[in-house]
Amino acid sequence: MVRQAKTTDVPAIARLINEYAGKGDLLPLEPQELHGRIGDFYVCEQDGQIAGVCSLFVYGTDLAEIRSLAVQPECEGKGIGRAVTEACIAAAKTLSIGRVFALTYKPGFFERLGFRVVDRLTLPEKVWKDCRRCIKWDYCDEIAVLLELYRE
Repeated sequence: MVRQAKTTDVPAIARLINEYAGKGDLLPLEPQELHGRIGDFYVCEQDGQIAGVCSLFVYGTDLAEIRSLAVQPECEGKGIGRAVTEACIAAAKTLSIGRVFALTYKPGFFERLGFRVVDRLTLPEKVWKDCRRCIKWDYCDEIAVLLELYRE
């Protein structure tokens, strides 16, 4: 079941995201930061446990980012990542956001959802503000992917 996250989900979301952050795959998030952004998050719950999580960070009417996509390792390959990502895309459509992007190590996953690989430098500079916290800031190896939802 995919649903919008609740404040009671914060400890489980933080554990999951920070497990991947410890491997260098995601940026770490403190529970306090998660509480402030809980409305951005969607979770997949299975048997009362958080099996996957994803967030949609809105930059403005034309741009949002898929962030913090993580699935419990034992749940990988079961469509959970796709389900929470599609929930974020649906939210972007509801908000009439024109484009959604992600920075990823798994572009094939996003390409199967209709995203296309783009040059990172085509994204506005403001999307890099959180990247400054990343240990890979000077040698970023993530791939930018973009999904066009609406064209004006």
